[in-house]
Amino acid sequence: MRYFIFILIAIATGLLIFNSSKLDVDHILIGDSKIALISIIACACIIVLLGILLTSRAIQKKSGKR
Repeated sequence: MRYFIFILIAIATGLLIFNSSKLDVDHILIGDSKIALISIIACACIIVLLGILLTSRAIQKKSGKR
């Protein structure tokens, strides 16, 4: 399961980088930039949530698997 989470983090990071290249800073809320901005925010949320999941699983493992 741990490796699967790392693969998902890598995919989300790749999508974040790809969408960053599609972002037009001059017109950030128009057309494809709007979709890219939403995708960047979603990828960042996914990375944070998976990081929290890894941390909580490590704490659960150390505390004795209730």
